[in-house]
Amino acid sequence: MKSILIRLAILCLCVIFTNGCKNITTPYIDFSQPSENIVINSRADSDQRPILIALASVMSPHETIGYYRKIADYVSNKTGRQAILIQRKTYAEVNMLLANGDVDIAFLSTGAYSSYRGMNEIELFVMAEHLGNSLYTAEVIVHKDSTIRTIDDLGGKVFAFTDPLSFSGHMVIEEYLRQRNTIPEKFFSRYFYTYSHDKSIWAVANKVSDGASFDSQIYEYAKAKSPELVANIRIIASIGPAPTGPVVINKKVKPEYREQLRHIFLTMHEDPKVFEAMQGLVIDKFVMPTPELYEPLRTLYDRTSAML
Repeated sequence: MKSILIRLAILCLCVIFTNGCKNITTPYIDFSQPSENIVINSRADSDQRPILIALASVMSPHETIGYYRKIADYVSNKTGRQAILIQRKTYAEVNMLLANGDVDIAFLSTGAYSSYRGMNEIELFVMAEHLGNSLYTAEVIVHKDSTIRTIDDLGGKVFAFTDPLSFSGHMVIEEYLRQRNTIPEKFFSRYFYTYSHDKSIWAVANKVSDGASFDSQIYEYAKAKSPELVANIRIIASIGPAPTGPVVINKKVKPEYREQLRHIFLTMHEDPKVFEAMQGLVIDKFVMPTPELYEPLRTLYDRTSAML
């Protein structure tokens, strides 16, 4: 009997520790390897608690993380608090961090924000601006030698989506097909998700996929960083415009601290080193958001039930 009770006690402890670990947020620089062995109580109400910043970079993730790191370091220097980046592979994973209240700030894509329906409230914090504009178009591409000339010509072909929650890399095509009374499952012979705009471009450039879509800012980035790939693709359609992906903040962050952080983001382009990092992300500066720009997209995601 005593032996049974001991076993039950051990089992209970295992369950407690297992459940308790579910809310631990591990800071990642790499998708799979933690950059630091830090255990953080993200809900701690302390002015010294690290600032947790989440992102799912689908634009050369292993390269752009360095740019995000410089932005995080700038925020850390200005606030006097450690800033920790938490990188995830998918938009849904970042939205889940927000929904659980596990992070303070998040860099979201247009689609990730438009689809967010988590119980934990977030605030549209700032928007990215490039060349005086906070809008972009979704570019649909094919291989340069392809006979495909229009989106309709992609019927029966293979298509590379970026992420299920992506607007330019998924939803814009799904909406185009919906307006023509069809769906991706019927229209394409096959489709798959790359979870990276780079991989979508690569897939088309190397004829793994017949088509793909992504935002025009990604196209500008790719032309500068991967001209050999861009040389093998061709744009067949531009759809939009749509608002750029915003930065959001957890509404549980104290209002006065929220405003301090907003000021930091709105003025960080004035620092030459940070501006250089922002340029690497195709951002000239952050500006005050325009919430109404996202409302049609939120309605679109409501209709398709592609939400988190």
